[in-house]
Amino acid sequence: MTQKEQKKKENTPFNFESSLNELEKLVDALENGDLSLEQSLQDFERGINLTRACQSALTDAQQKVQILLNEDSQPSLEDYTGGDK
Repeated sequence: MTQKEQKKKENTPFNFESSLNELEKLVDALENGDLSLEQSLQDFERGINLTRACQSALTDAQQKVQILLNEDSQPSLEDYTGGDK
């Protein structure tokens, strides 16, 4: 990937699915071992950045889900019927 392509990707909004797809492609390329050392290091660095971004997005989503679940689990008030024994 050229620096111009890299800059363009950095300026676009984060998309989890496309980032995950790119990460999978980078892993495949690195596993094949056909890349130069320089390209392998660049791809590895890009992969680390994508992994961190995806982890951050997952953490944010998990927090949002937890907040929504907590809002739904608020106890509702019921009439007290007394302690009839």
